[in-house]
Amino acid sequence: MNSKIWLSSPHMGNDEFNFVKEAFDTNWIAPLGPNVNGFEQDLQTFTGAKYTAALSSGTAAQHLALIMLGVQAGDEVICQSFTFSATANPIVYLGATPVFIDSEAETWNMCPDLLEQAIKDRIKKGKKPKAIVPVHLYGMPAQIKRIMAIANKYEIAVIEDAAEALGSTINGKATGTFGLMGVLSFNGNKIITTSGGGALISNDRKLIDQARFLATQARDNAPHFQHSQIGYNYRMSNVCAGIGRGQMKVLKDRISQRRQVYDTYLRDLGDIQGIEFLPEPAGYFSNRWLTTILVDPEKTKGIDRETIRIALDAENIESRPLWKPMHLQPVFEKYPSFTNGVSEKLFNTGLCLPSGSNLTADEVQTVIKNIKKHF
Repeated sequence: MNSKIWLSSPHMGNDEFNFVKEAFDTNWIAPLGPNVNGFEQDLQTFTGAKYTAALSSGTAAQHLALIMLGVQAGDEVICQSFTFSATANPIVYLGATPVFIDSEAETWNMCPDLLEQAIKDRIKKGKKPKAIVPVHLYGMPAQIKRIMAIANKYEIAVIEDAAEALGSTINGKATGTFGLMGVLSFNGNKIITTSGGGALISNDRKLIDQARFLATQARDNAPHFQHSQIGYNYRMSNVCAGIGRGQMKVLKDRISQRRQVYDTYLRDLGDIQGIEFLPEPAGYFSNRWLTTILVDPEKTKGIDRETIRIALDAENIESRPLWKPMHLQPVFEKYPSFTNGVSEKLFNTGLCLPSGSNLTADEVQTVIKNIKKHF
């Protein structure tokens, strides 16, 4: 059996261990500590966000953001359908109703036209949404300026899910910094990792202060343990933050390496009839967290996404279909959705290719060779 070629595996640098060792040497093993403070500062410097709360996961960040916007049972929150379930789950945690919005074809993210249609519909039904949650999927920025214009028109807060898009920008402005709050993820498969972990970013200091308070069990300022509201154990540990500080030192390199992987796939596969890549719109910069392709069997003489995926799997090469839209998921099928067929088509024809920054040139060529042999 050939050595495994992973979709997106962790890629360590040279400094992570030094920060973690410092945490051990100084006995800062508990949540919080100098690595957490340093990691938050690094994220602020990189993204341009004024304030950051380092947390245990991107899901925790999403959950806290919704809580701070006052989302409660019976409320509605507009959510991108074409995403991972972690985008939608926190809405249901709070007993609220997700209203799913399909994608547009240019970036594969939330369709602004359907967004406004949904807002008008929900307001007409007496259910003005409490928040809008667009996603910058696979590192490709959404049409966030149009989304923000619509959100501002109807005075609805935006929480950007930038879990897959650290380092992506529109005209130099970082994803996650357009809305009221932005969510980041440092899961093991992301462009940088803290082994787990996430962050909430914002230019509103009060929100980040409140997020930190809620994330540390909402302990009141008193000499004894006193709590006036429900809190959560959502803060990042000083050890994990040490990994993050080391990863931030190589983040620009990791983005460059993933973009090089994309460029290689595009160069060697882009001229095959029936295989399509997702280009960057003008002014957009994608971190290319995952390279994705669409496979049209009508143009490939019957070769489809599954033909390629199964063949790669047989060679011990990990690939996976694009996200199955939330409005098609059994757990979410009862909730309102505004669809146009785009995300369903993407799911049926799309494939994520191995994209890690630690892939060797030979491994990328092995993937390409095993795809090309079908054509």
